[in-house]
Amino acid sequence: MFRNKTFNRKKLLVVFTIVMLILSILVGRLVYLMIFCSEYYGKKAEDLHERERDIKAARGKIIDATGTVLATNRTVCTISVIHSQIKDPEEVIRVLTKELELEEAAVRKRVEKVSSIERVKSNVDKEVGDRIRNYGLAGVKVDEDYKRYYPYGTLASKVLGFTGGDNQGIIGLEVKYEEYLKGKSGKILTLTDARGIEMENAGERRQEPVDGYNLHVSLDYNIQMYCEQAAKKVMEAKSADGVSVIVMKPDNGEILAMVNVPEFDLNDPFTLPEMSEEAEKNKQDLLNQMWRNPCINDTYEPGSVFKIITTASAFEEGVVSLSDQFFCPGYKMVEDRRIHCHKRTGHGSEDFTQGIMNSCNPVFIELGLRLGVDNIYKYFEQFGLLSRTGIDLPGEAATIMHNKNNVGPVELATVSFGQSFQVTPIQLATTVSSLINGGKRITPHFGVAVKDDQGELIETLQYDVQEGIVSSETSQVLRTVLEKVVAEGSGKRAFIEGFSIGGKTATSQTLPRSANKYISSFLGFAPADNPQVLALVVINNPQGIYYGGTIAAPVVKEIFSNILPYLGIEKEVDPAKKEQALE
Repeated sequence: MFRNKTFNRKKLLVVFTIVMLILSILVGRLVYLMIFCSEYYGKKAEDLHERERDIKAARGKIIDATGTVLATNRTVCTISVIHSQIKDPEEVIRVLTKELELEEAAVRKRVEKVSSIERVKSNVDKEVGDRIRNYGLAGVKVDEDYKRYYPYGTLASKVLGFTGGDNQGIIGLEVKYEEYLKGKSGKILTLTDARGIEMENAGERRQEPVDGYNLHVSLDYNIQMYCEQAAKKVMEAKSADGVSVIVMKPDNGEILAMVNVPEFDLNDPFTLPEMSEEAEKNKQDLLNQMWRNPCINDTYEPGSVFKIITTASAFEEGVVSLSDQFFCPGYKMVEDRRIHCHKRTGHGSEDFTQGIMNSCNPVFIELGLRLGVDNIYKYFEQFGLLSRTGIDLPGEAATIMHNKNNVGPVELATVSFGQSFQVTPIQLATTVSSLINGGKRITPHFGVAVKDDQGELIETLQYDVQEGIVSSETSQVLRTVLEKVVAEGSGKRAFIEGFSIGGKTATSQTLPRSANKYISSFLGFAPADNPQVLALVVINNPQGIYYGGTIAAPVVKEIFSNILPYLGIEKEVDPAKKEQALE
């Protein structure tokens, strides 16, 4: 019996010890939760009784080189309902159906849905939002936010891009610089009881949004307008499928204008110009096509403008000089292939300068054969032609070039005068800019700086530059011979009295060749001896006469006639007249 008592006493002691240990743990845990975690759990409890609504941040503006605002914001409203707070559902449904011009069934579905908060409609005009607020309907919330607005509608639509319903960039500069433009949304916090009913006299707390930064770009509203007018004019005159124009500074890559007509309305980007039952079925594909920027998203055979690049390669390698003599009978035999010149009767005897002035295919076939496959690809790589330009727009396409191992004499011959491969317009403009500016490979771009609304600089945007891709001597030769192309050769329709202009014409046939569709283009720059501006015009499928020298060169002439004085590029004084004036 004594042993049993001792055993029971020990058993009770163990149980007591365990109970005390458990109580100690519970007390310790309670102290920890009440003292050390009070702030955390207090916040959790508060969160359970808080309902939040977002406040959109004002998206940063896009501002051009002249200070003109190209993209800004308009105040709009978001209309929401809170089911637990609605006192008269039928009145709410009636008012919202009327003011928001929605179907009653759609509004009823939102109003009767049991949820903490239900959005009925966003991007509502402020006037409509104010009217709804004035009804004083319980459970209806009217919150002001922002909608993107483009003051000039279609201007530079495929460059600027647009935003979606959430104010997030979708294409163009809007999506490329999203990080800077978007800002940070705020919140409206409302206290509720356990039933979700707002507590009287509790008020609302606001976490203020942080507005986005402004993007300052090199695009110039006035130059863009000049170019769009010229592009529309030739598009209508030639019943072309489209016209693209790039105007840029060849010394630093800043793009002053980028036109792709037809453009679209940035304030209504989801509406197609022509709607039909068939268009409705393929709407998204048609929208994507409408939004495409051919200057960077599409490739084409560059034709004779590419002879500038062949010329640079040949002079760098030392396989040609200005005095070299050639003979053009109207074609050149390469293996068993007769490759024609654009002038079927031939140019006869000519030196190299005359050959480029005449845009003579046999001359450039000869240069290609002298260079050989290895050398010509070496220079393509050196000039940056086989890589993307790195332009600050999304979706840039790459050059489509023959695999070097598959290039024979015929392929080499056609490549040398700009056929049987494809580049983007921006790649062509960038490569030529880099060859005529003294040999500095630049990165084409729009973004210049990021600033806040007070004009304080946040960041100066920087771009890669590669020095020495071509010698200064070769660059000088290019500028000299290309000035003669405009002054006396195939580009004479771009000539402007008093200005030295260099340039090159091109006419290429699209695939399939049997379709008999052409692309006419002209690339020009001024002043020829010290290029400050370069323009490339590409006309897609013009009807009737389609030669680049005939229809594209005059477009560059028209553009330069407007923008050279605007840029402060003065006419050159004729030496003879200057001497007379001095006398």
